[in-house]
This record gives sequence, structure tokens and C-alpha cells, in this order.
Amino acid sequence: MKKTLWTLLIGSLLALASCQKSPKLTESGLVPLPQEITDGSGTYELSTSSGIKLIGSSEKLTHLGEYLAGKLRPSTGFELPVSFDGGDITLELTGSDASESYELQVSEDGIKISSSGEAGLFYGIQTLLQLLPVEINQASVQQVDWSIPQGNIKDAPAYAYRGSMLDVARHFISVEDVKFYIDQMAQLKLNYLHLHLTDDQGWRIEIKSWPKLTEIGGSTEVGGGDGGFYTQEEYKEIVAYAAERFITIVPEVDMPGHTNAALASYAELNPGVNLPNGKLDSVNKAPLDYTMPLKNPQASELYTGIEVGWSTFAPKLELTYAFVDSVVREISDITPGPYFHIGGDESHVTEKEDYIYFVERVQDIVSKYGKTSIGWDEVATAKLLPGNVAQFWAKEENAKLAKDQGNKVLMSPAKKIYLDMQYDSTTRIGLHWAAYVELDSAYLWEPSEYAQGIAKENILGIEAPLWTETVTNREDISYLAFPRLAASAEISWTSQEKRSWEGFSKRIPVQGKRWDAQGVEFYKSPKIKW
Repeated sequence: MKKTLWTLLIGSLLALASCQKSPKLTESGLVPLPQEITDGSGTYELSTSSGIKLIGSSEKLTHLGEYLAGKLRPSTGFELPVSFDGGDITLELTGSDASESYELQVSEDGIKISSSGEAGLFYGIQTLLQLLPVEINQASVQQVDWSIPQGNIKDAPAYAYRGSMLDVARHFISVEDVKFYIDQMAQLKLNYLHLHLTDDQGWRIEIKSWPKLTEIGGSTEVGGGDGGFYTQEEYKEIVAYAAERFITIVPEVDMPGHTNAALASYAELNPGVNLPNGKLDSVNKAPLDYTMPLKNPQASELYTGIEVGWSTFAPKLELTYAFVDSVVREISDITPGPYFHIGGDESHVTEKEDYIYFVERVQDIVSKYGKTSIGWDEVATAKLLPGNVAQFWAKEENAKLAKDQGNKVLMSPAKKIYLDMQYDSTTRIGLHWAAYVELDSAYLWEPSEYAQGIAKENILGIEAPLWTETVTNREDISYLAFPRLAASAEISWTSQEKRSWEGFSKRIPVQGKRWDAQGVEFYKSPKIKW
């Protein structure tokens, strides 16, 4: 009798074990969601004997291997040697192009990531890191079984430009905090960081030929803080750090409006009449028809508020273009990426005719230094040079003007993708002039259907801007950007037919655990069961 009972017990336990759900690749909580995932059976386990094998030849291949090892070593405690000789994690570079697509195969014996481009291998690595237990993000050794479900992933981005903008002008953001943001962007497979370097409240990039821009213009910020700026060496450090993570920096010098920091630094750039109190006559909107410098120029006062649209360069003053030429030249010299952002938004006191003249002159300057101009959608009211880009944020008619000229549109609709918008009326920081943007609203939109007449073939990509009127530190950045930046990343990476709010809402809690492990103080949306 005892023997029979024991046999029944063993059989029941075995049956229970066989019924337990085995882990699946499709349930790994990947963000952004890959284009194609096929489940296998069983798992692969990372162990003390694991190593990283490199196949192929490129300048960055060894760096990619060491990058992966550097991500795996702290929490596993494994040595994980990187070599061309052997290893159960293979990084195979099959070509020498700029491809961002990759294939990731997980078998019982190992992992293989293959791509014809270095960027593709990097994005495959990001996927691999998300497939491992969330403890892989810890900085100390964790006692965990480092297993991954077997299967296959084939992946490629929906859009070529997948970005975010960080406004470092309203409040200065330190180099280390910019790097932290870059690291989070890289994990989400974003590839462009647009730095809003200048505005009424601050000038944040050293221009050696115009040193007062940072000496004076960089000395304050919204609310009257100390401000700050990047030396050209610090800026190059940010550019290099981003490049190692396959992120291209897009510098922005906003003009002809949003220019008070420059006007406060150099009196001779001011276009208006000089009042007794030294302020620019922005209230009365003095005519901006000056073709000669003012006889007794006075600098405008430094500004620490958040109102917009009241400052402008002098569009008919040749000194303006000599200034712009110097700025564009110095920044272009230390920016290897293809784009230079010329701003162009909310220049309310610039006469329309003068605005158009200014934009077209500045486009030529940017082109002279080998860069392609991007501008906020207002620039499409001018004649754009071939290849230049209009960044849609407010007016659909401007996006259509760009498209009708044969130019691409960068999609950043404020009502959906502005990361500085409050989630709801109780959000501790942020603004809501465009909309309250909860996580579901940030996810549930399609770029190719948002603006009438703007189809996918007209769109360069997606960019999620984070303006910093209310943002002062890394904690604030994390609170407003995450989890909404993950929603933007999935919209820009994953094809429309693969995306669903139901699927995203089930995967984002896993990403939340990764953020927790990395010290990202993200907003826990009530729309999600964290």
C-alpha cells in the first residue's frame, strides 16, 4: 500500500512539473517589441564558463564585445572573456554597411547575434540584455539562474530617425545627467539626441569667437539659478559618449526668436530701439528694419521667466549673419552628425517677410558647413533646401508645406509626444498647454495617420522632446520621460500592425523593474499594473 501511494505521489509531481508553463521568448517583456519572435523549447543558461566570440572585422567589433561583457560582468560575477577564438555568445558581423537590423538566435548551446552593420549588433545586444532576468541591471553580484528562453528574433526599425530632445537651455543639465539619459535612450534603441542648446534663458555651448555668449548668456536659467554651459571639450565628450552607443547628436541653436541670451551677451545684435531702462522694446514691437547697427546699442536684460515669442535677431543686419556663421561653423566642426537644428519656432515679433529671409539665409550657412538643416515646422513657410527637414510640433499646415516642397517631416506632435506635458492635473512638475498626456495617450497614436496628407513615406522619423521649464535635475527628467519615452521608442521602432496597447501594458512593468534596478525614478502610471 505504501509503495502504491509513493508511486502515485511521484507520478503526480512529475505530471505537475510537466504542466508548469515553460518560459517563452514571446513573454520576455521586450521594449520596443521586435518585428518577429519565434518561440523555441527549453532555455540557454549563462554560466561561469561562458565567453563572447567575435566573428567579422570592423573598428567597433571588439568594442561591442567589451560593451556586452561590461554589462554582464557586474551582476553575474562571471569573467566572460571576449575573443575571436571561442565562446557561447557569438557576435557576428556579416557585412560593413549601416544596417540596424539584426537576428538573435537562442539555442541550448548558446546565443548568436548577427547583423551586416555594427548598429544592428548593438541593438541585438540591447535585446539580449532585456531577455536576461532583470537582476542583470544590478551593479553587484546576484544569485540568479541566468537563463533565457530558446527561440529566434528577427528585427529591424520602422523609422530611420528615432530620437529624443533634451532642453539644456531653460535649465542647464550636467554632462553626467546627459550621459545617463543617453544610456536610457540606447536601451530603447533610440539613435538621435537633439540638444536644445540656446534659448532666451541661457546659452549652453562655448563659442570661442563670441566668448560673452557663455560668460553672460550662460550665467542664469529659469528661476534665476546659476545656469552653466558646456565647454567645447565637454560637448565633444557628450558627442563621443553618444556615438559609442550609436546615438547621433543634433545640436540646436534656436533663432531668430528665443534669442535673448545672445542679445543679453552682445548689445550690437539687438534689433530694436533702446529704451531708458535698457530693455528691448518688445512690448511695442519696434519695426525690425535696421540695416545698420544701433548707434548706442544696449544689451537686453537676462531673462529667467518662461514666456515665449518676444525676442528676435535683426533679420536685415549683416552682423547677424556673421554671428550665425561663426556659431554654425564652430559647432559643426565638433559635431560629426549630418544635422544642424536652426530652431525657427515662436518668432512672433519677427515680421513674416523678414522671418522667411532669415530662414533661407541661415539654411545656406548651414549647408556651407556640410550640414542638413532641421527646423521647427514654422520653417516650412520659407523655401526649404532639398533634403532639409521640418519638425512638426504644432501646425499640420506647416508639415504639409514641407511635404509639398518634397521635404521630409520629423514627427513631434506636442499633444502626444512632448515629454514635459503633465500626465494629469496632479503631476508634480510639467506643463499642460498642449494637453495632459498619460501613458496610454502617448502610446496610442500612429505617425503616418496623425497629420492629414503626411504618409509614412513623408516621415523621417519620430522625436520626443523634453522641455525643461520645470525640470531641474535627473530625478525630474526620469519622472517626466519614463515610461513615455518607451512608448515613443516602440512607435518609432515597431511596425504599426505589431503594436497594441494591451501588449505594451503587459510588457512595460518588466521594463519598470529594469528601471528600478538602474535608479530611474519613473512615473508609475495608474494605467499599468506595475
